[in-house]
Amino acid sequence: MSVIMDFTKTAMKNLFSKPATLQYPAKPRLYPERSRGHIEIRIDDCIMCGMCSRACMSGAITVERDKKTWTIERMGCVQCGACVNVCPKKCLDIVPGYTQPSGEKTVDSFSQNEKPEK
Repeated sequence: MSVIMDFTKTAMKNLFSKPATLQYPAKPRLYPERSRGHIEIRIDDCIMCGMCSRACMSGAITVERDKKTWTIERMGCVQCGACVNVCPKKCLDIVPGYTQPSGEKTVDSFSQNEKPEK
């Protein structure tokens, strides 16, 4: 009997209180100013030096100088910002918002000769 009374108290409290979660995706998430997000590149400014790739602790960034491609494995990136800090041309940025969840690994490849591939 005591268990039912404890449950009733909790149910009534939850019934009349505000929800603890957001109505995502109906109400988009607002990110705080200094939140980590995802890496974006201005590929036309990139000199393909590979410093970002060497600084990437998780190995999510690959730079192929001969093909002039810059690739990031989105689910492998830990948004630490090391690549952004070492880029000599400052063509990398951390932008608020995260990679959309997916059942597959997301790899974005950018080429200086072409548009972004997905």
